[in-house]
Amino acid sequence: MAIIVVGGGGRGAGKTALVCGLMRALAEIEWTAVKITTHEHGKAAPIWEETTPGDATDTARYLAAGARRALLVTAGEGTMGVGQNALGPDGKPLAPILEKIIRECPSPGGVIFESNSVLSHVRPNICLCAASSPWSRLKGSYELLLAHADAMVELAGHDHIIEAEKITFRLAAMERVSPVMVDWVRERLRDREP
Repeated sequence: MAIIVVGGGGRGAGKTALVCGLMRALAEIEWTAVKITTHEHGKAAPIWEETTPGDATDTARYLAAGARRALLVTAGEGTMGVGQNALGPDGKPLAPILEKIIRECPSPGGVIFESNSVLSHVRPNICLCAASSPWSRLKGSYELLLAHADAMVELAGHDHIIEAEKITFRLAAMERVSPVMVDWVRERLRDREP
């Protein structure tokens, strides 16, 4: 099973667009897309499933991009980085929820998380960091993401790759993953076990 984590430094980094681009490019995988947030979204339960594709919400965008399932998981503020003791807003542990999401994924399937802090609970095949603009306020979980990131992804005038200590994919649009990046992701999904 494929497990990918896409994180970023803050709002507007292109995380959702990158998640959607990856799912479109890797359409042979039945994706369960999961956004993990600490922001209140007016949902009563810590886990909520989107059923309508569109562009009104991030989870609706996931479905429009081809996700088999799209879930919103709400974690209590400041709880995701506390090992297996992370709690939802209802005070119940999140670890069993994350384990259930992964366990219920069909074969050949995959789970793609939009979150930095999920890295405290899940070991992905691939971790990607959507680079933030230098003037954005960075999330506290950004250091965790950087420690686990296999590659950086950032917007540029045209698609190209920078080979450095950490590979950087520069994309003309986050929602359109370049063929070189798709090949790189496929290779790592074949070679790595979560």
